[in-house]
Amino acid sequence: MIDLEKQLKNPVWYSLKETHKKFAIEHNDVQFYNPEICSFGAFFDETKTRKASIAYLRKTDDFFFVSENQTPIIDNTKVLLEKKIDGCQMVLNKLTDISITENIVLLGKEFIDEIYELVWLVMPGYYKRRSFEMGKYFGIFKNGKLVAITGQRMQTNLFIEVSAVVTHPEYTRQGLAKQLIAHTTKEILKENKTPILHTNKGNLAILLYEKLGYELTRDMNWWSYRKIS
Repeated sequence: MIDLEKQLKNPVWYSLKETHKKFAIEHNDVQFYNPEICSFGAFFDETKTRKASIAYLRKTDDFFFVSENQTPIIDNTKVLLEKKIDGCQMVLNKLTDISITENIVLLGKEFIDEIYELVWLVMPGYYKRRSFEMGKYFGIFKNGKLVAITGQRMQTNLFIEVSAVVTHPEYTRQGLAKQLIAHTTKEILKENKTPILHTNKGNLAILLYEKLGYELTRDMNWWSYRKIS
């Protein structure tokens, strides 16, 4: 088995080799998610990303390469680099004990549309309806309305990523995200796996994650590409 530290250096790759193997598409030794599930790709050899990105863009209009420190090579006549997101990875050290006062619900398939709409309201641009299939989702309701969620995204036999941490703008500053992250983290620990998460460098939410017991561990950058018509 590949050890945790090695997996965390290339989380998309190892997710697609283990827990999410059924979602994997391979081009030229580069791994991608089925674009209906997620728009992420990963590699070890950047010299192979040129051909692989062109092939993958036959199935979708845009995607991300996720890499700690390597720069993908692309064909600039066919693939447009829209932006590079300077990101970071955080790994749980020890979960801070906080009081869970909200009723947190495991969300079933009947909430797929509500999850999608809430994520796109708060963080438009990347979430797919079928991203729900990547892991468990938890939510908080107010007056029968889903107002805050957390989800699980990339995962292997050793780690699970906390993701899709969103709160409706009318319900922020009520500690909902903090309780949902803590709850989701506990659920991951029950599976004897390491909780991780990814965010942008400089994100104010990093302070919250650190208070909950997560530590910054490494860069994890997101290269956003789009097909040139």
